[in-house]
Amino acid sequence: MEAGSPIFSKNDQLKFFRTLNKRVNDYFKDNNIDRTGNWKLHLKTIVMFSLFLVPYFFLVAMDMPFWTYLLLNIVIGVGMAGVGMNVMHDGNHGSYSSKSWINKIMGGSIYILAGNVYNWQVQHNVLHHTYTNILGHDEDLEAGRILRFTKEAEWYKHHKFQHIYSVFLYGLLTFNWAITSDFQQTKRYLQRKLSYGEFKSPVFRWTTLIITKMIYFSIWLVVPMVMGITWWKVVLGFVVMHYTAGLILSIVFQLAHVVHETHNPVPNEEGEMENTWAIHQLYTTANFAPKNWLVNYYTGGLNHQIEHHIFPNISHIHYDKIAEIVKQTAKECNLPYYEFKTMREAVISHFSHLKELGKKTTIRLKNRVIFARNQ
Repeated sequence: MEAGSPIFSKNDQLKFFRTLNKRVNDYFKDNNIDRTGNWKLHLKTIVMFSLFLVPYFFLVAMDMPFWTYLLLNIVIGVGMAGVGMNVMHDGNHGSYSSKSWINKIMGGSIYILAGNVYNWQVQHNVLHHTYTNILGHDEDLEAGRILRFTKEAEWYKHHKFQHIYSVFLYGLLTFNWAITSDFQQTKRYLQRKLSYGEFKSPVFRWTTLIITKMIYFSIWLVVPMVMGITWWKVVLGFVVMHYTAGLILSIVFQLAHVVHETHNPVPNEEGEMENTWAIHQLYTTANFAPKNWLVNYYTGGLNHQIEHHIFPNISHIHYDKIAEIVKQTAKECNLPYYEFKTMREAVISHFSHLKELGKKTTIRLKNRVIFARNQ
């Protein structure tokens, strides 16, 4: 990690993670099951890729009414988000399979979702999972001047209406992946020498980015036009697909970290965080709709965000089972476990929180902090 990042200090609360880790390990050992994915995840992979790709083949192979064309692009967007949350996410965390080459293939599915493996792993695995909800370090909190996700962020007059206009901007998430953010992030991360695993040369990173972008736009724009679909229909379908996926992904991401209940801790004068890393995750993360089968299935367990943040290398198909272990251990240690019983409650909390953040309140941040991760 680089200088200028927070320290998570050790304290007596270390017993939480030690106890929790033992209990979770015992769960897998006693039940003789792997921490990675199994046939349930493999079947889900087929389902999500079918939602994503089957409508695409229908679109390029058949002439159909305009309304059917738009509807199928919505379905593709739903499948696109589904592949991202269920397959790509586990793959890039190394939890899809015990075999690294399978994880690389599944993680690489992000290339046909408009993203880039290197950028995603740095932003998500390194920055978000390490510095969760810490402004200036967790890039998931950064939205320029458009949205304000913490009281520490600078306030502008238009933020008074962000709880209204934010939902319209959320659909632009994957557009940014495809067109602008991947190029900006690659430049920024390479300059900072950030990487998840081996740091490969800038030439390799830039070559991979450019080639995969060319392939991506060829699949989703060039091929349909070559197959005879009018250019404006192709562009419109592309927009509908991305907006659908972006809206789904953004809302799921926000419900876990940008709600009234979660915290945005600030380092002290020495750059130290108040809690250990694992406990920091409890204060900055929330679950939602844990008993809703459809939400559990479709979001790839991202509604069990607490379990995911503490055990990112465990496949999401196990989260509903280990959730009770995490919840009980947190209770025994007098630690928080933020959970919304329904998705509706989480959505209300998120937009209510955005409205509150739209009011003018500013907390000055420390300029320099030092990082050392402890559990």
